[in-house]
Amino acid sequence: MNSTLPFQAEIAGIGSYLPEKVLTNSELQEKIDTNDEWIRKRTGIEERRIASKEESSSVLASQAGRRALSAANLEAGDVDLIIVATSSPDVLFPATACFVQKELAASRAVAFDITAVCSGFVFALSVAEQYLKTGKFETALVIGSEVNSRIVNWKDRSTCILFGDGAGAMVLKRSQGSERKGVLSTHIHSDGNRSELIRVPGGIGRTGVSSQAVENGEYFIHMSGNATFKIAVQKLEEVSREALAHNGFSTDDVDVVVPHQANRRIIDAAAERLDIDKGKVFSNIHKYGNTSAASIPIALAEAYEKGVIKKGNLVLLMVVGSGLTWGAGLIRW
Repeated sequence: MNSTLPFQAEIAGIGSYLPEKVLTNSELQEKIDTNDEWIRKRTGIEERRIASKEESSSVLASQAGRRALSAANLEAGDVDLIIVATSSPDVLFPATACFVQKELAASRAVAFDITAVCSGFVFALSVAEQYLKTGKFETALVIGSEVNSRIVNWKDRSTCILFGDGAGAMVLKRSQGSERKGVLSTHIHSDGNRSELIRVPGGIGRTGVSSQAVENGEYFIHMSGNATFKIAVQKLEEVSREALAHNGFSTDDVDVVVPHQANRRIIDAAAERLDIDKGKVFSNIHKYGNTSAASIPIALAEAYEKGVIKKGNLVLLMVVGSGLTWGAGLIRW
């Protein structure tokens, strides 16, 4: 290996896992005051997956991780680093990534979680990218996994219609070469002044765990929908342009856009502001809803499996989530 050339973080394999149980809009309208047409029109969602009682975030993550490793023709023992992005961990501690490490028997890996909610996968990808490009590690397994169904209020139609469960995983390998490929760059941002937009108010340090806090719904997702929509579109455009400019590209150079699957209207509005043809934008929100940190890797895996993403394509990732957090990444597949 030529040590004069910089290290790169190449995509070696990708995989996803979705629970079997499907919850349709028609089923939801039997439980809450809503209907299929209203949900589709406002969100683009038709159905979502719901984890079984036996399926925690680590279970979903392990399944997705196995598939990504298989696609990369690697064993768990080859992995140096496991990062799990989740806002619905198995327990407060230890990290969900440690459960994944145990389940996969990835005994020599360093394992830890990242919490950046919907932006989690891109944040985790950014961390893994740095470890590989500096030469610290050779193989990284980056996973986004969520069981959002456990933290939504099923009586609140403004939030429960949006979220679903699932996991997606990516294997990154360190490489060297004169041709730029793999993760070209990642760009991540936060603004705690907007933390009230999307939140789960309850917590160990703030409210403690009490029956009253649970009764008040403080451990469920709360969201300011209209305010979130406006800032989401703005931040998606800004960070996408930042990533493209950093690498000397324009929107015309992008082959495929894989956005966070939060809301179909947000995706369409961001693509319009970026002046990117909607035909280049991959979306599967109609099938899975918002799977938070799992959203982008699930979409990436599906787009690749369907042949939407091909070798050599320039792929733009863009995401915004609670925190407020937002980010983008450019990948030469």
